[in-house]
Amino acid sequence: MTADIAIVIAVLAVTIVLFVFEVFRIDLTAVLCMLALGWTGILTSKEVFSGFSSNAVIAMMAVMAMGTGIAKTGVMDAFSDMIVRIAGTSRRRLIGVVSLSAGLLSGFMQNVGAAALFLPAILVLSKKERIPASELIMPLGFAAILGGTLTMVASGPLILLNDLLKSAGLRPYSLFSVTPAGLCLLVSGIIFFFLFGKWVLPRSNGNTEHPSEQRRLIDQWHLPNTIHRYTIQDKSSLTGLTPERSGVWDTYRLNILAVCKGRNVQYAPWRHTHFEKGQELALLGDRRSIEKFAADFSLVQREKLDEFEDLKDPSAAGFAEIIIPPHSNLIGRSIREIAFRKHYMVEPVMFFSRDTQVRHDFSDEKLRAGDTLVVFGLWEHVLRLKETGDVVVITPFEVEKQKKNKALAAILCFAGALGLTIAGFPISISLFSGAVAMVLCGVMDIQEVYKAIEWKVVFLIGGLIPLGIAMQKTGTAEFLAQQVMRVVQGGHVLFLLATVAALSTLFSLFMSNVASTVVLAPLVINMARIAGVDPRPMVLLVAVCAANSFILPTHQVNAMLLTPGGYTNRDYFRAGGGMTVLFLVVVIAVFYLFYL
Repeated sequence: MTADIAIVIAVLAVTIVLFVFEVFRIDLTAVLCMLALGWTGILTSKEVFSGFSSNAVIAMMAVMAMGTGIAKTGVMDAFSDMIVRIAGTSRRRLIGVVSLSAGLLSGFMQNVGAAALFLPAILVLSKKERIPASELIMPLGFAAILGGTLTMVASGPLILLNDLLKSAGLRPYSLFSVTPAGLCLLVSGIIFFFLFGKWVLPRSNGNTEHPSEQRRLIDQWHLPNTIHRYTIQDKSSLTGLTPERSGVWDTYRLNILAVCKGRNVQYAPWRHTHFEKGQELALLGDRRSIEKFAADFSLVQREKLDEFEDLKDPSAAGFAEIIIPPHSNLIGRSIREIAFRKHYMVEPVMFFSRDTQVRHDFSDEKLRAGDTLVVFGLWEHVLRLKETGDVVVITPFEVEKQKKNKALAAILCFAGALGLTIAGFPISISLFSGAVAMVLCGVMDIQEVYKAIEWKVVFLIGGLIPLGIAMQKTGTAEFLAQQVMRVVQGGHVLFLLATVAALSTLFSLFMSNVASTVVLAPLVINMARIAGVDPRPMVLLVAVCAANSFILPTHQVNAMLLTPGGYTNRDYFRAGGGMTVLFLVVVIAVFYLFYL
């Protein structure tokens, strides 16, 4: 062992400890690892910072930008609705459908691209169905990684494998030679989350603040938070009445958030709006009061809120707390005089003035400086109210301005970028070209691109790449592999399979999967020949196990999904530990039974 090898092993060991125990943020740990290799003289300054110009980092940045661009066009709203129609609202079925779709897609395109394609839809789905994003995003990422083992063109190691075999004088594999192993791995991964997801997946809400802010308001003011949908039947006595004459506010103490007939949705209907037969009502209030209102007027309850989906989406609508400032034009006037619902299209839910709190009809209460109103409506309508300057909105919210007219352009840019990668062009150039094309087509501006990039992920990947370079440059990877191979030489073939699989898994955590395959392939070929085993399946095993990178978020896919899922290293260690063991068991069994 040389001094350089000893230094690299020491840096590797410290990095692992810092990652596992989360002593620092993972991006800071990666940067410290990178700098340590420079200060110890293992790498030159150019090599130390080479990770930031690597194909992996550039591709990652491009994928983040394009994912944001597609989300801004609203395309993924329709895509998420389609997923719900297929899988329903069951978390297990949703995980199964999304994971299977992403996994199969990854068999024919880069798994980073497949995960990026599904991520915006998953985030929309999480908000609409009120399912923590963390319960959906990790299974998506793991399935995309597993899908990379389905064909010989699905990942870098498998694409490279045939060249390595040819250079060693061995027969190459055909396109679907690895498919049996890949299918077993993908199915076992989906089953793993289907059975054990409840225990291994974290339940954080990911990178979103809206639900927590809404929960604060609901808890603080004891607000109702379930929207009920009813239909006005032909025989209903509600037909022809107005909200005021029906007593919905004063007698039943309910709020009508919207009425709909066909595709025409009217939010916060005005007091003089007339109800019609066949209309759909979105009601907010106490369940017993709603049931009494429905019984008195012969309304029929509907289970889904198809026409009112935006009311359930925290990114599109919610409660807002507003205060009347001293110089407001609303002072001295009542809700009735202002025609509040008609002009602003938000529903007043609660009124608080001095020591008086009113939850029923407060249409005739005169507004004074300092009075507080809680309203419910679309954020775009709340923004319109805020821009009048007559109220101060103290509830933080953000209006997502979708560019639906740019949907086709966004899809074509993304599809074109993926098409270039499939055609054999470098993934970094292909994806970066797609991101630039979105800017040129007006899908997003350059400032939005900068905001879309998650810099923590960039520094994580860019900081770890030099470690892989150091392991190759100093011979550390080859040294470690040789030491392990000496131990297993002469053992049972199952022991040899397990060792090769574990070694490839370990290397893939801190080196690029391509680099680990290049380092291990010659060693494994020699070991297989000494053991009297066909070396072709052993090299294929190395390339397949290069995808077994779940314990830490160092794989490109896991790194990209780290922030949207709100994950920590411990989350990956808990869920990824079980997946890693399952991967090893399945792949060793499959190769022993069908490939040797």
